[in-house]
Amino acid sequence: MSTVPLSIRPGEARAQRRARPVRRWWRDAAGLAAWTIVLFVTALWVAGHGVQQLNSVASGLTSAGRLTGLLSAALLLLQVLLMARIPWVERSYGQDALARRHRLTGFTSFVLLCLHIVLISLGYAATDHTGLIAEVWDLVTTYPGMLLATAGTAALVLVVVTSVRAARRRLRYESWHLLHLYAYLGVGLVLPHQLWTGADFTASAAATMFWWTAYATAATAVLVFRVVLPLTCSLRHRLVVDRVVREGNGVVSVHLRGRWLDRLPVVAGQFFVWRFRHGTGWTRGKPFSLSAAPDGHRLRITARDLGPGSARLANLPVGTRVWFEGPYGTVTGAVRTSRKITMFASGIGITPLRALLEELPYEPGEAVLFYRFSSPAQPLFHHELEHLARTRGVRIHYLPGHRARDRVSWLPAGYAPVPDRTVLRHFVPDIAEHDVYVCGPTAWASAAIECASQCGVARQRIHFEHFAW
Repeated sequence: MSTVPLSIRPGEARAQRRARPVRRWWRDAAGLAAWTIVLFVTALWVAGHGVQQLNSVASGLTSAGRLTGLLSAALLLLQVLLMARIPWVERSYGQDALARRHRLTGFTSFVLLCLHIVLISLGYAATDHTGLIAEVWDLVTTYPGMLLATAGTAALVLVVVTSVRAARRRLRYESWHLLHLYAYLGVGLVLPHQLWTGADFTASAAATMFWWTAYATAATAVLVFRVVLPLTCSLRHRLVVDRVVREGNGVVSVHLRGRWLDRLPVVAGQFFVWRFRHGTGWTRGKPFSLSAAPDGHRLRITARDLGPGSARLANLPVGTRVWFEGPYGTVTGAVRTSRKITMFASGIGITPLRALLEELPYEPGEAVLFYRFSSPAQPLFHHELEHLARTRGVRIHYLPGHRARDRVSWLPAGYAPVPDRTVLRHFVPDIAEHDVYVCGPTAWASAAIECASQCGVARQRIHFEHFAW
């Protein structure tokens, strides 16, 4: 990645040092490790005479069931590791990319699990010359660990059903997150069955060592990065609510103070998962981006009233203790490759971009902001943005009004007669030389990204990230 030769203030230099990206080989190593695990468990099946057993219907069904079970278990562990928030992996991929892989891996693992159950049951029934229902009952009630495995499968079914897009839309984030924790329960309940009775788990010392190591690694990663590390950071920095400011239109900003915040490795553009120790349901975390550049003394988050998790922020008493996980997010100054930047923000999506405009180094006229909002009132952070325009030379284009109903566009309906790329090139003729940052609703962000691409912006210069849920 090339450097950006700009005059940098001391605070900006500190932010750039903290925002150093993880080296590319971390991403390659993580992908290679995942494929190695899948190939290794397949090799275990081959070594256990899985191919030779395909020569008859009964043994073939059982052998295929063993393979799908092995692959399902491997992918289930990879799914847990993907969302264990391992810092090097998270910074290599970004939370939205990890979430997509997590979803794909999870659904694939679930399909393989269902195939495993069906194939094993059919294979055992054919071998024992019994009915399918009788064979399933015998497996569940007499084989060690199978009752636990059945309960674990039920927990995984609940997670999968609530992860379907249509179901996620009907659930609040807090409810979805709570239900999603049952995945850990499902993995834990399935484990005894695999290690006690699975032939491919106990066939050799190498296989046994591999599976115990794999499960121990996944459990340790979750414990360390989802529990121990956040707890340690929360106790160390002792964040509390300093003040709460109602910004209008259902938006509230929470200012936080704590100890040694200059040592917290956070930069503008990142987010935390927050838990405010006040009222019921405080244990369920909610992701919010920083809406102001961290200065080593204070942090600020801003949220719109979109549900109980964000609505309760307005009623937080001063002094409320705060637990947090993070920082997360890769849309920071570290990904920047050029002197000039253009930012697209919609609604509450202005929060991380406003922080970036405050922190990033640039000369007057080298930063452009397109800010779309529907409310007829003044846009969020209007005075702060105008201050950035006066003091740092940010070129701001406000885009009030609702989006057009008959086309997908990042522009308000009033621009409908003109193609999006024509408008963008009019305001930013040299857009192809800019780094582009995008934050807003998924469909709107996709339209902005597509427009930037059509105007010649290279894909590696377009930076965006969605919250992972």
